[in-house]
Amino acid sequence: MKELFIAFGLFLFIEGILYALFPSKMRNMLSKLELLKDSQLRTGGLIFAILGFVIIYYLKTIT
Repeated sequence: MKELFIAFGLFLFIEGILYALFPSKMRNMLSKLELLKDSQLRTGGLIFAILGFVIIYYLKTIT
C-alpha cells in the first residue's frame, strides 16, 4: 500500500512540474486532445495502462 501512495505522489509531482515549467505548451497539448477520437484516446490509455502494469509487475518480481 505504501508503494501505491509513493506512485501517486510521484505522478502528482511530475504533472505539477510539467504545468509549472511549461504552462503554455501544456495548454496547447491539452487543446489538441479535442481533435482525437474517443477510440484513439481509449487505445492510447489501454497501451499506457498495460505498459505501466508490465513495468510494475517486472519490478515487483525482480525484488
